[in-house]
Amino acid sequence: MSQSQQVYLSLGSNLGNRYATLQKAIFHIDKKVGKVLAVSAVYENPAVGFEGDDFLNICLVTLTKLSPSDLLDAILEIEKHFGRDRSGAEGYKSRTLDIDIIFYGKEIIDLPFLKIPHPHMQHRNFVLKPLANIAPQFYHPVLHKDIRNLLQECKDRSKMLKTTYRLHRDRAELFSKLQFIAIEGNIGAGKTTLSKMIADDFNAKLVLERFADNPFLPKFYEDQSRYAFPLEMSFLADRYQQFTDDTSQFDLFKNFMVSDYDIFKSLIFAKITLQNDEFNLYRKVFNFMYKEVKKPEVYLYLYQNTERLLQNIKKRGRDYEQKIPPEYLEKINRGYLDFIKDHPEQNSLILDMGELDFVNNPSDYEHILERLEDNIILATL
Repeated sequence: MSQSQQVYLSLGSNLGNRYATLQKAIFHIDKKVGKVLAVSAVYENPAVGFEGDDFLNICLVTLTKLSPSDLLDAILEIEKHFGRDRSGAEGYKSRTLDIDIIFYGKEIIDLPFLKIPHPHMQHRNFVLKPLANIAPQFYHPVLHKDIRNLLQECKDRSKMLKTTYRLHRDRAELFSKLQFIAIEGNIGAGKTTLSKMIADDFNAKLVLERFADNPFLPKFYEDQSRYAFPLEMSFLADRYQQFTDDTSQFDLFKNFMVSDYDIFKSLIFAKITLQNDEFNLYRKVFNFMYKEVKKPEVYLYLYQNTERLLQNIKKRGRDYEQKIPPEYLEKINRGYLDFIKDHPEQNSLILDMGELDFVNNPSDYEHILERLEDNIILATL
């Protein structure tokens, strides 16, 4: 079927993290069924027809090219992904995810395995209430009444609470609710590449660390003890100036900001490279500056083992990086992990990159986005 149809779906969940399940289910529908056009408010109501925990229920409208039977198959697959199996005589019971097709355009479908409009929707307050939220004037092709009238006539008086939860139509809309994501990692972990990909895919302002023009960096790799302090002070001054310039002015044409560094890395590297007396002086200057800079709402750390880091460093071919000793990379990793451990109030996510190749393997990139998505969803609860 090539012609698109507006399809109205009802979603409910009363097991596990109900909000997160509904949000991720919407993203699956957007990818596997069709573009989600609107999502209702989230309503909470008691289980109907059985004893169980309260449900969260929503309705949404999506634009699909799937036939009714293919749509049903896609929905069953999404339910299965979230742990539901309709293969047996399920009956009324608690479930992680329930998706029902309410309308498929104005079509009337009467098949043994699929009936549209949903034959019981007019008796269910938990369907009509969220549906009226997004399609109050939609006309039922069999009952010849709009949703507002059906809601008024519905005899189901079970208690329903309109919650303060907000669900998003797709991942891009979810990400756009943030202001700032910082992607950090060791030398060669892939933070700059990932930042660029996310910026391109989700219309984010890209904030990249400037380091290639630092005159002390090649000298530092040749003689660390001599050039450590001027290098770290130079980095701090550059990062502070750039960071305040780039993050203080929001681009109205971008959805959020993504950076391949957080300014706290200055203290992490300085603690590794500087002598105690130098570090104490450095930290005083840093603390003063750190109070003034913007903090990320999500801090993503790309953890990579030392062997893989060395391979990546060799592959990108920067001459002054080729002599970096493994011990130095290991100290950097420990420094970042200690920083995250010592700042539990920060919304941090550690992602073990392992053998992930997010540049050449779309499924690896999708895995990273899903982990980031999970973190953002939980942070908005």
